[in-house]
Amino acid sequence: MIPLMTIKQFFNDLRRQKLRSALTMFGIFWGTCSIVLLFAFGQGITESQIKAQRGLGDNIAIIWPGVTSKEFRGLPTGRRIRFTEDDARLIRSKSTTLKGISPEYRGWNVNLRYKKQNTLRSVSGVWPEFTDLRNVIPAVGSRFINQRDMDEKRRVIFLGNKLAEDLFEQEEAIGESILFNGTPFTVIGVMKEKKQNSSYNGRDNRNAFIPSTTFKAMFSRRYVNVMIIQAHPTASMEATKNEVYEIMGERYKFDPSDKEAFSIWDTTKGIAFLKTFFMAFQYFLFGIGVATLITGGIGVSNIMNVVLEERTKEIGIKMALGAKKQMILLQFVLETLLITAVGGILGFVFAHALIQVFPYFELEEFIGTPRINMLGSIMVVVVLGLVGLASGYFPARRAANLQPVQALKLF
Repeated sequence: MIPLMTIKQFFNDLRRQKLRSALTMFGIFWGTCSIVLLFAFGQGITESQIKAQRGLGDNIAIIWPGVTSKEFRGLPTGRRIRFTEDDARLIRSKSTTLKGISPEYRGWNVNLRYKKQNTLRSVSGVWPEFTDLRNVIPAVGSRFINQRDMDEKRRVIFLGNKLAEDLFEQEEAIGESILFNGTPFTVIGVMKEKKQNSSYNGRDNRNAFIPSTTFKAMFSRRYVNVMIIQAHPTASMEATKNEVYEIMGERYKFDPSDKEAFSIWDTTKGIAFLKTFFMAFQYFLFGIGVATLITGGIGVSNIMNVVLEERTKEIGIKMALGAKKQMILLQFVLETLLITAVGGILGFVFAHALIQVFPYFELEEFIGTPRINMLGSIMVVVVLGLVGLASGYFPARRAANLQPVQALKLF
């Protein structure tokens, strides 16, 4: 009965003080909308950046040959360490924490020609495992290099999607023949479009890939440029790197603790940094949202104090007729919570509507796709409840503590 009376009183107040009530609810509306949007866009940016970082590969490290910096078993410093495909096979056979490995030969300024289209691009000679290591995924209807291509040293080529567009424009690339430094190669696949914000030899979408055996035969290369390794999901990349140093140290007779013998770029550290950074970013956004809600709550509290002054006579009459302190307290608290709830719900609805129409602006490439964060939404509800309760309790307690005679006299 009391809540029903409170709701009726609430709507009566809305009709009498439209501007005041609207401005009060707008403070809560704006605070709720802001914090929901901050969380949604923060989540979208976080996922977009991590996805772009993983475009280079999941849980991988890239290894470059180097020069020894420590004496070892009578051998001097300054010895150059260079890798071959046999090294990759040795690491694959001896490592217990390795999931995948691929050597990579690199050729720059390779002339690729299709009809009248002509371009100079980077081309990599790789193993079939490269597709999984580097997330170079074939588009529908195409494939990556396989073991038979390797064994038979086939003249087949896999193109990045941007390179395929440059060469073939609107034409179908799969099955067509292009000239690779004047030699015919058959296009077996085109890369599925992916996000990638880091690289060591340019973006994959503008590069081409051929079997390592074919590359080695064409360019008479003995040494590979880099090796890509991937740690097993159950093992840490640090353990895998240590194994590689041990295996290569034994093979080339250098101290396994000599980190100059070859360089390793551990991409997992970059992803870990991004996760930590964006977690702190989310907390920062939450702090801004909470501050906004608290500001709105202060406005609600001030309005309720004004309401108390205006309704002092009403409170005195109710108490003279037998209304208890608890009833007066409950009435004012419920009115405050209703104002907070209405403003909060409208804020949620408006923020959700903005998130739904955002994809039409086609800005996902830059800031990702905003997504409602359930944990953030629950936290908003909790903060809203606390703000509403705190905003209404103190004016309500003041109203409940008035004496009937005092209330009538103050009017």
